[in-house]
Amino acid sequence: MSGWEAPPLSIIVTGATCGGKSRRALEISEFTGLPVKVMDSMKVYRGMDIGSAKPAADLRQGNPYQLTDLVDPWEDFTVFDWLSALKKVTQPDQPWLICGGTVFYLHALRDGIFEGPGPDEGIRRRLQEESKEHGGDYLHDRLQEVDPDAAQTIHRHDHKRLMRALEVYEQSGEPISVWHQRRVPILDPQKTLLIGVHRERQEVHRRIKARVVRMFAEGWISEVEKLLAAHDPPWGSTASQSIGYQRIAKALREGTDPYMEADKIQAQNRALARSQLVWSRKLPIEWYAPDEKERVEDRIGEALKAAAEGKPLPPADPELLARKRNV
Repeated sequence: MSGWEAPPLSIIVTGATCGGKSRRALEISEFTGLPVKVMDSMKVYRGMDIGSAKPAADLRQGNPYQLTDLVDPWEDFTVFDWLSALKKVTQPDQPWLICGGTVFYLHALRDGIFEGPGPDEGIRRRLQEESKEHGGDYLHDRLQEVDPDAAQTIHRHDHKRLMRALEVYEQSGEPISVWHQRRVPILDPQKTLLIGVHRERQEVHRRIKARVVRMFAEGWISEVEKLLAAHDPPWGSTASQSIGYQRIAKALREGTDPYMEADKIQAQNRALARSQLVWSRKLPIEWYAPDEKERVEDRIGEALKAAAEGKPLPPADPELLARKRNV
């Protein structure tokens, strides 16, 4: 997306679900006076409050939390839509405070977004049929002919990415590797502070269990019933990926007890946390313990001072970066 001006400083609180991101971001907001721009692909949906663990309603009116309750769950909402909404609530000279764990959104901010051709189901079906007919390394061999750079980075058995690369080439006449080179990061990596909440894995699992129990107690089943009554189907392609809602809806339709889905919902959340942490280990996140509030504030004060002087972010404490091995 064009027309972006990188902020003087970006503070991004990220990491695994149930790690304590929202509380940390709220602490930082109170310390800096900055609003919290929510980076969560499920909190954008109206009516999905309990199951997406949104902040309290009185905190979601732009002070301090922004970018929640943007569309109805049956509407599709893409990373382009989120970036467009983000742009509307930013000011060129103001630091950003972002909080959330949606990897694709963070990837778009840090690395830029792919703006080439979209999916083409006709081409995909044909490529699938050709792959079945010829077998073996057919897709990889074809990609090697038209885009050797992409073929070098995509495993020959990764049919999904191979088909996507060939699909882009057939539509545009240009290799997907060339399209990727055109991606422009929105954020300046030298002025981006990534903050994580350091917790042991078992503690995250305990918090996940407690959250799911709390969600049911707060009326999650009633929330799903309202969504089912509001629209058919109540979820579009993106919102349907949310954890828990589909399981509860299925139980209600089949006349079984939705509470019996709690263990499976907890397991889904543990799997999400695991995938988020695997990805986060690739990033220069500074991991602070929940009780290191003052240390976080000292670091942010240091970052704000550097931003005011037009300087890059001071180097991180290596000990904080090394904590990623324990999350």
